[in-house]
Amino acid sequence: MRITILNGEPGPGSPFHGYVHRLAGCLRDSGHQVTLLDLAALDLKGCSGCWSCWVKTPGRCAKEDDSARVCQAALDADLLLAASVVRMGFTSSLLKRAADQMIPLLHPHFLIQGGEVHHRPRYARYPAFGLLLGAGPDTDAEDLEITQAIWRRFARNFKFRPVFSAVADRSAREVADALAAAA
Repeated sequence: MRITILNGEPGPGSPFHGYVHRLAGCLRDSGHQVTLLDLAALDLKGCSGCWSCWVKTPGRCAKEDDSARVCQAALDADLLLAASVVRMGFTSSLLKRAADQMIPLLHPHFLIQGGEVHHRPRYARYPAFGLLLGAGPDTDAEDLEITQAIWRRFARNFKFRPVFSAVADRSAREVADALAAAA
């Protein structure tokens, strides 16, 4: 299975950063092809809402940054895993910025799905979606529940099929096995 991990942890020396890298290693050891993108090392300028990706440069952000790399890695994957510690009630701004810059993956036109208005897909195939959260010192069960619900909505809106959600409170090997089984 091809897995892309978006590591939204800003601190390369943090325990969660190390955990995500151990998880990637466990997945590789199990025979999966893993693309690990440490978002802190990428140039992601953030979406300014110019909508060029829909009008002027369809399917591609007009900004010269690494967002095209993130989008392509997501589309190339069978499973896209978003990973971040929850601080002050939500995931990191790095992960949110990467998610915002995936808007070129959608078509600007709308359709009704399940009684809700959603963008049309731009591509024929989208990956399954997983979420890995680390609990920060101020994180409680309600923070985790709300964060998971928001990312499930993100997955639905971006045509990703949510299949996995976990908190990094087990070994990286256990999470790798659970992730592979869920996908």
